[in-house]
Amino acid sequence: MEGSFRLLACLVCIVPMGSLVRTKRDTTGNLLNTEMNSAPAQRWSMQVPAEVSATAGEAAVLPCTFTHPHRHYDGPLTAIWRAGEPFAGPQVFRCAAARGSELCQTALSLHGRFRLLGNPRRNDLSLRIERLALADDGRYFCRVEFAGDVHDRYESRQGVRLRVTAAPRIVNISVLPGPGHAFHALCTAEGEPPPALAWSGPALGNGSAATRSPGHDHGHQVTAELPALAHDGRYTCTASNSLGRAEASVYLFRFHGASMASATALLLGALGLKALLLLGVLGVWATAQHRLEHPVTPDAPPRPQAQESNYENLNQMSPRGPPAAVCSP
Repeated sequence: MEGSFRLLACLVCIVPMGSLVRTKRDTTGNLLNTEMNSAPAQRWSMQVPAEVSATAGEAAVLPCTFTHPHRHYDGPLTAIWRAGEPFAGPQVFRCAAARGSELCQTALSLHGRFRLLGNPRRNDLSLRIERLALADDGRYFCRVEFAGDVHDRYESRQGVRLRVTAAPRIVNISVLPGPGHAFHALCTAEGEPPPALAWSGPALGNGSAATRSPGHDHGHQVTAELPALAHDGRYTCTASNSLGRAEASVYLFRFHGASMASATALLLGALGLKALLLLGVLGVWATAQHRLEHPVTPDAPPRPQAQESNYENLNQMSPRGPPAAVCSP
């Protein structure tokens, strides 16, 4: 019995040594970060929101602040942001600050849309992303590196989830041939939340439900198929989500049995008319060429008769002289 009391006393007297883990939450209850403190020295920590939401085409800010074990540090530092996964994900932003400088010179900004809002000298690595696209949706991780040993650097392990929302947009719509002279239509749209697709057209009514095509949906895109189009006409695909709607149309026209002969006759008539027009143009061109090669010259003007008659009259009117004397030896 006495041994049991001694063991209990020893357990009570144990003072917990090591790290104290404390979790903070923001005003909405979202997890902000897990801070690790140890007496007496402070350790590295990162503070980031669990999620940030923004609309495609606009800008988003990813907050990130940190603590480090140094009371004061003014040496060279590097700020880095990754996408996808920590430590191994591709870098989307990187800047470096020289010793004693608060200006972090940008060395990498993916597509020129990432820029640092915070001041790393003041433990702030907040990042701004311009002109958001659905492809920017994902998880991002901030990292800071001091010039020193491998322990003078830290990167967030959980990161911040960037959720990009977007109204629907029709990416592609088409009519494709199938077996047995049949046709089917495909419609692909993107948006976040992923849009719901519906077809309308001849004998379908308005808002007919579309068949989701297995294996065609990926990311923020959804594809719906309208099989076996039975009637000619206009088919419309409508995509909608909580942010809006979009629609696009395709047309289907086919030749049918009884009208095939008339369609053939119409086609031949059109070809015959084109042939006649071509022959007419060639005839006009040949005539013009002949005139250019053989120009028509006007006849020589007749000799003026009045002048010749006057000349003869003048000869007749001239006086004859006396006969010449003939001398003989």
